[in-house]
Amino acid sequence: MEPDRKQLAQLLPLLPVLAELGRTEHVTETAELLGVPQSTVSRAVARASAAVGTELVVRDGRGVRLTPAARTLLPYIGQALAEFQAGLDLVRNESEVVRGRISVSFQHTFGEATLPLLISAFRARHAGAEFRLSQGARSTCLAELASGEADLALTAPVAEPGKNLRTAPLYREPLRLVVHHGHPLARQRAARVADLRGEPFVALEPGYGLRSLTDALFREAGYRPRIAFESQDSHTVRGLVSAGLGVSILPPGGDAPGRLVRPETGNLGWVEVPLDSALAFRVVGVSWRRRKPENEPVAVRLFRELVANEGPGLLAGLVRQGNRVPQ
Repeated sequence: MEPDRKQLAQLLPLLPVLAELGRTEHVTETAELLGVPQSTVSRAVARASAAVGTELVVRDGRGVRLTPAARTLLPYIGQALAEFQAGLDLVRNESEVVRGRISVSFQHTFGEATLPLLISAFRARHAGAEFRLSQGARSTCLAELASGEADLALTAPVAEPGKNLRTAPLYREPLRLVVHHGHPLARQRAARVADLRGEPFVALEPGYGLRSLTDALFREAGYRPRIAFESQDSHTVRGLVSAGLGVSILPPGGDAPGRLVRPETGNLGWVEVPLDSALAFRVVGVSWRRRKPENEPVAVRLFRELVANEGPGLLAGLVRQGNRVPQ
């Protein structure tokens, strides 16, 4: 059925007035909220009633009462206005994102898959967006966020929310014992932190998120580890373990789940063993500073909303043979 274009042309300018009147059911209040004279509201209602072909309001004391016809139309009016606003926002946002720049600070382990997946999903919608990336320890990431150098920080564990800090968890992943493939624990189906007492331990330096988690695991076990090496990079930690220079606790990683042994490297190789501890996991999340809406660049807001709202679903693709478990 062809729409009555003349009728629609008459009604479209009146929709905001009708929507507000439907909420207040008072001509004076509607006029004040819209910043127009009362006579403008009254004339708008009269024109709308004429275009529809039936009365939309009737007098009721000092206010007005909506007719059944008006109450039937109101949900459709609200939907039409909401859809138009969504389209308007999309047009405005797309033009601004092209000129927008987003600064993200992240821990090293999220540079291989987590962050690239998020950026790829965003760039598929906003190809002109620019990113400034900074990677480092968890403490460095949060410091850059606090100073304003970064718009968002991707860390594990996720930061604690505060008065001026907002956070959103994205997924959680297990922590596993990593040992040389010839180590006695490599043949175990699971291990306890207590089994590592006396073993040389390869740790990340203080300030890294994983260091705080492993420290908590050892506190739970009731002893301090014998730290043989401290590193700034989990790849180096894994390499030292592969050479038989110690054991470590890391998130899943490597070319295959649980094991990496390459004949061409001689005796190098490591095995991942599940840890029997309720603390053997880390929550990966995003943090951002609380700002007034007018002070947050559109590009930053759109990326933040995608990461916080769609991130868990987008990153569910990282679940591979049990290596990663979404929050």
